[in-house]
Amino acid sequence: MHVGYAVSFQNPAEHKTDAEVYATETSLIDAAVDYSFDSIWVVEHHFTDYFLSPDPVQFLTWCAARYPDVRLGTGVIVLPWHDPVRCTEQITMLDNLSNGRMILGIGRGLGKVEYDGYRVDMNTSRERFVEYAEFVLEGLESGAVEADGEFITQPRREIRPRPVHSFRGRTYAASMSSEAMPIMAKLGVGVLVVPQKEWSAVGEDLDAYRSAWADRHGPDVAPPAPLCAGNIVLHANADTARERAHRYIGGYYHSVIEHYGFNENAHAGVRGYEFYAGIGKHVERRGMDGAAADYVNLMPWGTPDQVLDKLSTLRDLLGMAAFNPSFNFADMPEDVAHESLSLFATEVLPVLKEWRTEELAEVRPRRAQSTVS
Repeated sequence: MHVGYAVSFQNPAEHKTDAEVYATETSLIDAAVDYSFDSIWVVEHHFTDYFLSPDPVQFLTWCAARYPDVRLGTGVIVLPWHDPVRCTEQITMLDNLSNGRMILGIGRGLGKVEYDGYRVDMNTSRERFVEYAEFVLEGLESGAVEADGEFITQPRREIRPRPVHSFRGRTYAASMSSEAMPIMAKLGVGVLVVPQKEWSAVGEDLDAYRSAWADRHGPDVAPPAPLCAGNIVLHANADTARERAHRYIGGYYHSVIEHYGFNENAHAGVRGYEFYAGIGKHVERRGMDGAAADYVNLMPWGTPDQVLDKLSTLRDLLGMAAFNPSFNFADMPEDVAHESLSLFATEVLPVLKEWRTEELAEVRPRRAQSTVS
């Protein structure tokens, strides 16, 4: 199994300076690379202390030079917030410079504060995401961009330097709603699972995705196996692990609720966000502490044996090819994060790497090396 390290630049309630957050997290990335994690994953967020990571491609370019043997995952680039031409160029640059080490994750985002900050109407997000995704993926594959759509009018231009590698099979979209699964299948991308509901419901969503994929691409063309992210806390003592999980993973979910406005019904009436409006209703019913406890119970925390048991269940249910855990979140002290990471690396990581799962797609040349006659 492929195992990645998910970067967390969280700074809730300004418990550190932003510079200290980066220093802590880069020390954890250094350790994860030394422990032989296979990839580094960075999210995109803006304007709040939820995540201080506004440009995952730029940060991964720094990582590409610092860590020459790991793969580089965007988890995700939120396409509706970007100029899709510029986005295609940036992805190409990183992938070319890293010799095909990029794993492209894309998504449409759900933070109202971010949509408002980028002056984009959330009601258009689904249609805009699909149009942008088709535009970017075709540009990466053909080496040129061109469009006359609802959201993009673009004269034909070649991407230079030309993209060297194909992104077919190594592009994933973050998806948490069942309504999105046919869209991802139609786009021909894999699924990056970011949990917000019971794992059994996630398994049902993936069944729907695989069915939609077969309808679109034929039963003989297998979709990429999903990738899975999650928050993780380990300790040799089960009681300590439980206390830390509820404190720090629960604290993380409080930041989720606040950033996305789930406690304020921020998605009520917004087209395409019906699933997330349902999360807001769940938070209203359960209260913030109750909703956070529900989220904690989804995550694979505990002693090393407990974590392996939970991950084994997820592997069998989801058929995932990779697990990309996050170790540092909320107001967790740096030594606690390092302790958890070290225990995972020594007791869990070697076992996961022995699991026989579907491998990530090989890096292949793209289909056209020139588009200019």
